[in-house]
Amino acid sequence: MSSAEPVEISIRDESIRLGQLLKLAGIAEDGAQARELLADDAVQVDGVAENRRGAQVHRGALVAVDLPSGPVAIRVS
Repeated sequence: MSSAEPVEISIRDESIRLGQLLKLAGIAEDGAQARELLADDAVQVDGVAENRRGAQVHRGALVAVDLPSGPVAIRVS
């Protein structure tokens, strides 16, 4: 995945589930779409491939998503 300029997403707690983050960022419309992205190995958290929708993503993490329209990067704050 190439590096895209990260979009900042603020969360209330110290962490958020990956599926929820993808929906909050507008990358996935629902849990089913988030699951598809994860099953396609299109998501990395801090440079490591992640396929668990319930994986905890902590503040400061960089999430990269390889979409057909191009890569998207999310910085969790």
